[in-house]
Amino acid sequence: MQDRLPHEKGFHVSWDQIHRDSRALAWRLDGKGPDDGAWRAVVAITRGGMAPAMIVARELDIRTVDTISVKSYDHQSQAEARVLKQPDAQMMGDGTGILVVDDLVDSGKTLELVRKLYPKAHFATVYAKPAGEPQVDTFITGVSQDTWIFFPWDMALQYVEPYRGRD
Repeated sequence: MQDRLPHEKGFHVSWDQIHRDSRALAWRLDGKGPDDGAWRAVVAITRGGMAPAMIVARELDIRTVDTISVKSYDHQSQAEARVLKQPDAQMMGDGTGILVVDDLVDSGKTLELVRKLYPKAHFATVYAKPAGEPQVDTFITGVSQDTWIFFPWDMALQYVEPYRGRD
């Protein structure tokens, strides 16, 4: 199977799975904030972090939610990470008490950029690849660097050829 494309080593995540894993992330973060265990706010890294951040905010009863928009992919290839939109500066400060949530840390470039802006924030992802793990404080599931994660918001129902039996 050497002729497989890198993205063909896929980990398919359903809506149910991302919900369960995001709840598990919330449980792991519960009571770990610096203000008597509470977090001041959740900041989602758009777009992938929005669904997990919403679930984490709900589970931890955090009402202050904002976004930071970072672009680090062009289609399926990584590019230089850059900030397109930042959250409220007064709320963020240096990041103390802020929970920054993303779906996945891959190379770590996105989190590295955001960490420079908010060095005292807590960075949490649902999934983590080895190259990005040093940039994340808390995650649920580790996957190999060469695995492409297919999230439910990127998928459509369609026929897929069997893994074996191709001509």
